Amino acid sequence: MKGFFYAYEIVKGQIMRTYSLSLRILVCLAIFFATFNLSCRPKSPEEADADKLEPNAPAEPKAANIAVTVNGVDIAESEIEKIIEPQLNAITKQAAQLPPTFAEQYKKQLKEQALEQMIRELLLDEKIKEANIIVTEEEVTNQIREIISAQKEPLSLEEFKKKLEEYGQSFDEVKADVQSRLSRYKFMETQWSGKINVTEGDAKKYYDENPKQFDTPEQVKASHILIKPVLPDPKVDPNADPNEAKAEAKAKAQDLLKQIKDGSDFAELAKANSNCPSAANGGDLGFFPRGQTTPPFEKAAFELEIGQISDIVETEYGYHIIKATDHKDASVTSYEQAKENIIKQLTQKKQSEFAEEYINSLKAQAKIEYPSY
Repeated sequence: MKGFFYAYEIVKGQIMRTYSLSLRILVCLAIFFATFNLSCRPKSPEEADADKLEPNAPAEPKAANIAVTVNGVDIAESEIEKIIEPQLNAITKQAAQLPPTFAEQYKKQLKEQALEQMIRELLLDEKIKEANIIVTEEEVTNQIREIISAQKEPLSLEEFKKKLEEYGQSFDEVKADVQSRLSRYKFMETQWSGKINVTEGDAKKYYDENPKQFDTPEQVKASHILIKPVLPDPKVDPNADPNEAKAEAKAKAQDLLKQIKDGSDFAELAKANSNCPSAANGGDLGFFPRGQTTPPFEKAAFELEIGQISDIVETEYGYHIIKATDHKDASVTSYEQAKENIIKQLTQKKQSEFAEEYINSLKAQAKIEYPSY
């Protein structure tokens, strides 16, 4: 189903999906599943049981647990709390040094965003039900296969299921989420079909007015080995000399450089010795333009010929041995080369605008009631 991936993001964006799964799951699912935990789903039997009051407990007023009622359907405060809990837990750990009011302000913002998103989803899903939009299990499975196979490290369906289990996620919940997203995409297609048109003239105008977007700067592809000095903790040894640690790190880098010059494999030495996360990839940093790394490193990398190894390069991070592996000259993408992507980009922008207007119109027509306390 070509076009689904972006169009899904359009609808998703318009209903304010601003949250994410864990970062690791996000890698597996790509942006497509960025809002996996935000569906307006019914409670499981276990959740329903957990919500039951004790026999002698005083009944809580209904309104106290209702965040909003949309066309007669209640959205509970507890559902909002459940949605934002992972984000609150994460920010609480990260914001220990921030003012105490920060967490409360952040929680308020999250609740407002989650509530708005749930209102929009509910209204859109009402229309989908009226339109009798059907998404088959085969379509759902095929969509999941397409996404996971397109990752940098493709996964089979079975591998993906195992990864979900490792992170405590349910494949059935993923399927249900994908099914609802596909249904929303299918419905929105019926709404904007025949109403959006982008011409080659529109594309040429965009190309002429945004020349910098089609300029590609000079880039170099490099690998490196980083040796960081293990600086002493002044609390443990206040008399320790940090220069000794630097000298040891530099000596290690020099020894590795000698091994490389004597014929040792650069990538293997990087894997075994580099203190950079790129060590897992043999030190490979990929392509990068000027201005994205520290000046001494950049200067050395861009001066190397392909296949050439640098001398020891010192930066604030430590001591580097750099190997240039590829190079791209600055270039300009022609209009003919860019035309197809521009038309696609402009079409997607118009779809996004259409989706925003449509969902706002649903809100304007809906009966949305907030409880009064």
